[in-house]
Amino acid sequence: MSAESNLQQLGLELPSAPPRGGVYKPVVVVGNIAYVSGHGPFCSDGTYLTGRVGDDLSLDEGKAAAQQTGLAILATLKQELGSLDRVRRVIKLLGMVNSTPEFPDHPKVINGCSELFAQVWGEENGIGARSAVGMGGLPGGIAVEIEGIFELV
Repeated sequence: MSAESNLQQLGLELPSAPPRGGVYKPVVVVGNIAYVSGHGPFCSDGTYLTGRVGDDLSLDEGKAAAQQTGLAILATLKQELGSLDRVRRVIKLLGMVNSTPEFPDHPKVINGCSELFAQVWGEENGIGARSAVGMGGLPGGIAVEIEGIFELV
């Protein structure tokens, strides 16, 4: 099945692609590689999920924010590429979690995005290399920021 079909079967709604928050391109394509700038958990109503994991957000709420960030990345990829079916595989993700200093489970939070991509492109192509780190703060107080590198067909 195609990524577009898989997303439809999941019954998840893509938000619109998030507006730019600075001087950068949301996606830069070099050859058959797409570099996606950092995205936050942008929602369909135009807001972002904010908060600090380990303080005012639980692990599960952080994971949901990572999934929403994944949906925002998908929205940008679809807008920029025309179809998610142009993506062959996830190469690498960098996930940043707005968290308290003692919060230990950053990878579990970023799993929200990784699990989504595994459902969209399948485990073989939807799971790539990954880093997950904690941050003392993120722009606008967003809960999660994720950037990615994707191979295109």
